[in-house]
Amino acid sequence: MKIQKFETWWVKRERCLFDEKRRGGAAMDWDVVVLKLTCDNGIEGIATCLAARSGAVTENYLHDSIAPVVLGRDPHDREKIWQELWNIDRHLTFFPVYLPGPVDVALWDICAKEAGLPLYQYLGAYRDHLPVYASGLFHEKTEDYINEALYYKNMGIRAYKAHPPGPWTLDMEIHGRLREAVGDDMVLMSDPVAEYTLDQAIAVGRQLEKLGYRWLEEPFRDFELYKYTELCRTLDIPIAATETTRGCHWGVAQVIAQRAADIVRADVSWKDGITGTLKIAHMAEGFGLNCEIHTTTMNYMDLVNLHVSCAIRNCEYYEYFVPEDDFQFPMKGKLPIDENGIITVPKTPGIGGELDWELIARNCCSYRTAEI
Repeated sequence: MKIQKFETWWVKRERCLFDEKRRGGAAMDWDVVVLKLTCDNGIEGIATCLAARSGAVTENYLHDSIAPVVLGRDPHDREKIWQELWNIDRHLTFFPVYLPGPVDVALWDICAKEAGLPLYQYLGAYRDHLPVYASGLFHEKTEDYINEALYYKNMGIRAYKAHPPGPWTLDMEIHGRLREAVGDDMVLMSDPVAEYTLDQAIAVGRQLEKLGYRWLEEPFRDFELYKYTELCRTLDIPIAATETTRGCHWGVAQVIAQRAADIVRADVSWKDGITGTLKIAHMAEGFGLNCEIHTTTMNYMDLVNLHVSCAIRNCEYYEYFVPEDDFQFPMKGKLPIDENGIITVPKTPGIGGELDWELIARNCCSYRTAEI
């Protein structure tokens, strides 16, 4: 079995998902590039690639730097291809953080389909479902966080993660109001994506301990390891980090070695695919840490995250980015979450999600193909 065709569709998303603070006042398209690899036996592997700010950049990287490596290869040689792309990244290209993970996902999809197995079983199943937590965007008002948490609680989802907007004093107000509104029976987390000082993070963390929050995530930038180490040493609440740490498992290893996180983060888009995410999860397990899988901001790829989460033991929750309609594009249908807030992995061969090809055709800015 050899990869014969490499196709991409740059698909325009109609709205930006982030506020001006995080856009930097500039246009910040949050487009998607759909990737399809087709083998000489007709089996296809499909993934979606984040195309933040520039779909052209994502598409050009895929065709100029990755397609020549993948075409003509056996998709079972995933580790070899993965290592070759790392060598290219290190010496020549410097890929965006969200590439080449989707290429790795497409290779796994092909092989699981060939085996006739759902991806999580092809990986080695541990379970077939997980509880979800609703993970909202940044909001302008405290009441927006409360209303969102209560909405998903009423839907049966028993966990909610806030992304408070800062400054840290406002974040603390949101934390308190949320706990008061949802009661003690709902799991809460906080992810301020912040630039706190160490003293501010300690104050916030101590408040969250009193309020019974499950974890505090990203109070600093990922590379501020000294601050993370001191925070983990000082507080009892688990500190989650490494969401955007570069260097895949090599980068996360430095965080673990310096005791700079209690929970590590990974996903199949930003941590070099299924191969990279599994490396991080298994390494974390060896140190007694959970690897809580992070959203890719694309439902189709979050289905892949679900498969990975069901193939490892050290993941407690599924991150459900809300409102779902903002992240469904370009997948058909909703994520398989039931009335009790449980998501169950698809049982069809491969990833088990379906893309809306009519929608892709209507919103396509560019189509490119390469083949042998």
